[in-house]
Amino acid sequence: MSVRDDAEGDGTPRLVLASASPRRAALLCQLGLPAESVAADVDEAAHPGEEPAVHVERLARAKAMTVAASHPGALVVGGDTVVVRDGAILGKPASEDHAVAMLTSLSGRTHEVYSGVAVAGPHGVVSGVERTTVRMRPFGPGQTRAYVATGEPMDKAGAYGIQGLGAALVDGIDGDYYAVVGFPVGCFLDLLASAGWRYTFTGLEPLRGVP
Repeated sequence: MSVRDDAEGDGTPRLVLASASPRRAALLCQLGLPAESVAADVDEAAHPGEEPAVHVERLARAKAMTVAASHPGALVVGGDTVVVRDGAILGKPASEDHAVAMLTSLSGRTHEVYSGVAVAGPHGVVSGVERTTVRMRPFGPGQTRAYVATGEPMDKAGAYGIQGLGAALVDGIDGDYYAVVGFPVGCFLDLLASAGWRYTFTGLEPLRGVP
């Protein structure tokens, strides 16, 4: 896809997703807001003592601003999601055994998902965080390893995908489902408004002068 440094021909902003995540890209397309995906080269390690909400918002902002630096004139969307169990941040598993260990620690218990999102562009950068509580069904070693063997958990925080086969492991949630998927839609739309754009179901239009 070619890179342009201005708005689209109809005056709407060009969206760039600072992520290689197919889930975030799919959610933007679902909203009628297709975006060019550009992976952000950002160190995702947590700072010592960093709270989960601070961590995901910092990384969402860093990703958005890093990509925005090479895409002037565009609206650049960054995101980051972590699973938190007993205060410990669970990122993506490093191996299948690591995924099994993560899932075993979540079985039959409640944990939190923190999902940060940021929008960077000519307006500067705005960001926010959603926190959702997830209750997991009890599942044993055989079911855990069978799920890990599908490969689905390997690129997901907490080693499960609620929008995929991992739905079979989830008992319920309290909060934003889309935040658990990895992209808090409501928070994103609020941030767009803060940046001066209104979502119209068919695209975006400037808020200035709009009643």
